[in-house]
Amino acid sequence: MKKGLRKGLKVLGGVMLATGLLLLAGTVYESYQSTQDMKSYPPPGKYYEVSGHNMHLYTAGKGEVTVVFASGWGTPNPYVDFSPLYDKLKSEVKIAVYDRFGYGYSDYTDQPRDVDTISEEIHQLLRTSGQRPPYIMVGHSLGALETLRFAQRYPDEVAGMVMIDGGSPEYYSRADLDTPEWMIESSRFLVKTGIARTLLHSDRMMASLVIDPDLVTEPMKKALTISTLRHAYNDNVMEEIRNSRTNADCVIKNKTKFDFPLTILTAESEQTDVGGRAWQTDQADFASWSSQGTQRTVPHANSRIHRSQPDMVAAEIMKLVTPSSDL
Repeated sequence: MKKGLRKGLKVLGGVMLATGLLLLAGTVYESYQSTQDMKSYPPPGKYYEVSGHNMHLYTAGKGEVTVVFASGWGTPNPYVDFSPLYDKLKSEVKIAVYDRFGYGYSDYTDQPRDVDTISEEIHQLLRTSGQRPPYIMVGHSLGALETLRFAQRYPDEVAGMVMIDGGSPEYYSRADLDTPEWMIESSRFLVKTGIARTLLHSDRMMASLVIDPDLVTEPMKKALTISTLRHAYNDNVMEEIRNSRTNADCVIKNKTKFDFPLTILTAESEQTDVGGRAWQTDQADFASWSSQGTQRTVPHANSRIHRSQPDMVAAEIMKLVTPSSDL
């Protein structure tokens, strides 16, 4: 019995030693590779100084109207994430995709991640980079809050707004969006030890965790991998989610009915429980934030409608572009 126990302990010790060595090797490799990554991570757009740090803005297309894109929470690389959508638009309009601090190609910042600070940074970025308002603002998911606050603070600079499965301020003021600490630490561990990089080599895993690789070019796929590993649950991103309720309350406190068109695009939900029904009701009510508000449920779509149904989203945006071009 004792002999068998000693043998089992030796095997266990060997497994633990091998695992430790593998994790150590993975950590060393990840440290080296992350340094190499930055040499092949040139920004597709330009940097502009905002509040003492570099903020990235990608612009393309042509036309008198500029469509500004606000990414959802935790989107590693907005430039890549929105590409299936803006590729449908840039022959007709100018597009501008910004990276909040802690996202994409932008720096990190020590400024608070409250909605007033974020909306002011966006305004400063657009002004410094020479963009011409009024804009069509497009907000995905939690990006809805900063676009609404931007319109509240700079009403003359917004001609229309499209929400892509974005929650209303009322929804975010009630929702518990806290990310469990174990999930944050686990993700950081996977990145640090090189396990996450290995997983992202698989197209199936990339499609499951980040984006369907068939939707983007090979350079974009590489940039997205680097962004995902670089920005996983960083402090700027985590402060945004922790502030989601207070940011929503700020927008609600300053609520006035907008007079520009507001289109709410909602992914068709298969959830029939109380939460699913409440979300659908909230989306319909969200349109009341504008005197010209409409809500449309999109069949066969997930929450990233701009990737699963880009043609439809582009068509809805263009409905707002045509009248705004006369401004």
